Amino acid sequence: MTDPIRLGQHRLPDGRDLAWAEWGPEDGTAVLLCPGAATSRRLGFGTDVVDALGIRLISVDRPGLGASDPAPGRTLTDFAADIGELRRAVLDSAELAVVGYSAGGPFALACAAEGVAVRAAVVAGADEFASFDSGLPDDLRDMVELVAADPAAAEQSFAEFGSADALWQLITRSSPEVDLAVYRAPGFEPVFRRAMADGFAQGPAGYARDTVLAMSRWPFAVADVRTPVDLWYGGLDTSPSHSPDHGTTLAGRLPSARHHLVPDAGGSLLWTHAGAILRGLVGADR
Repeated sequence: MTDPIRLGQHRLPDGRDLAWAEWGPEDGTAVLLCPGAATSRRLGFGTDVVDALGIRLISVDRPGLGASDPAPGRTLTDFAADIGELRRAVLDSAELAVVGYSAGGPFALACAAEGVAVRAAVVAGADEFASFDSGLPDDLRDMVELVAADPAAAEQSFAEFGSADALWQLITRSSPEVDLAVYRAPGFEPVFRRAMADGFAQGPAGYARDTVLAMSRWPFAVADVRTPVDLWYGGLDTSPSHSPDHGTTLAGRLPSARHHLVPDAGGSLLWTHAGAILRGLVGADR
């Protein structure tokens, strides 16, 4: 895992700064990463292949995370608007592909729904759990019901949990060995944990807001998303929030989805299968 080769911030029309990191050639095909829960822009993926593929990989700090200014009360649609402004001002309105990892999945789909991205990939991503009538684990169902009943109380509850150490413990407790081998690797763990520490640098409010948005009804109909979407799930993933079962249900609701189930991978396939994910986005495997 390599450090970003460029860091940037853009002043949005409402005065907030949106921060990002980059790898790969500046004139490459733009691919934007929506990182996982409370993870900052400094953790990329596929950084060893972006040059060969001609990809300009951009990882963005969502509002309130890392170096991006907070935006209390923000929505998934607001995030897509921020990325649309970034695309206009920084990328000269070039075509943009977007990747959403884990809790970043809903943010990537929002960009697809709003026409900000021309292609998307959701990797080990969460589905719209608020639309499920049944089939959710008890803990996940409790979170969805709390958000539906009292979003403000839910956001406060998530903020009280939120810290980089608590998130690391949750990830390592719920991950299979195939993922722990990635997360605890000497060249990966320090970068991963630093990115989570950066994610909480402004406190837990950004993480809490993201969680509320993921657990709420989304402000777009998944079935109306016509942008091509690659769905990537690992067959050994044991996380209740992005198990391979959710990839199957999401694929059934997205009219233009290509569903990839990798039998011997876990939730860490963003890193173990980065080349295939990126080649799919830029058309190298089509």
